[in-house]
Amino acid sequence: MEPKTEPIKKKAPTLYLIIAIKLLKGLLFAGLALAAYTLSDNDLPAEYHSLLHHLRLNPERKFWADLAVRIGQLQERQVLVTAVGTLIYSLFSLVEGIGLMFRIRWAGFLAIGESAFFIPIEIFDLIHRPKFSFIVFAILCVNILIVWYLYKNRDRLFKHHN
Repeated sequence: MEPKTEPIKKKAPTLYLIIAIKLLKGLLFAGLALAAYTLSDNDLPAEYHSLLHHLRLNPERKFWADLAVRIGQLQERQVLVTAVGTLIYSLFSLVEGIGLMFRIRWAGFLAIGESAFFIPIEIFDLIHRPKFSFIVFAILCVNILIVWYLYKNRDRLFKHHN
């Protein structure tokens, strides 16, 4: 009796790109969550002013001044809740990326669902935004491609568990 071997997985460069996107997004949001958590008990307006000075940005410009007002209104609890939500979202993306790396079927459907979830939000944002945003449009296109690719190739890419 021959030992049962796992079939050789076909190369999938698009899947590798999706994995990289999911892992980078997860790491980025984990870093943002950590930064928000560490800054939650600091004097945020002073930290913000210091950052603007360090980046050599003019704090008198309307955008930076308006942002300073909003930062001044933040309370520690709001920053902590934001940090926790961002951490949860980052873990979600990391689980997707790692699951896709191992070609686990449910991770494929998780990635399809997560990417599809944001498509109507991005379309709404593009329609109601006063000025067209190429960044939001690019993110929309990437999400549509991820959903399409993973759904179309789900049987080829992922293991079947019987």
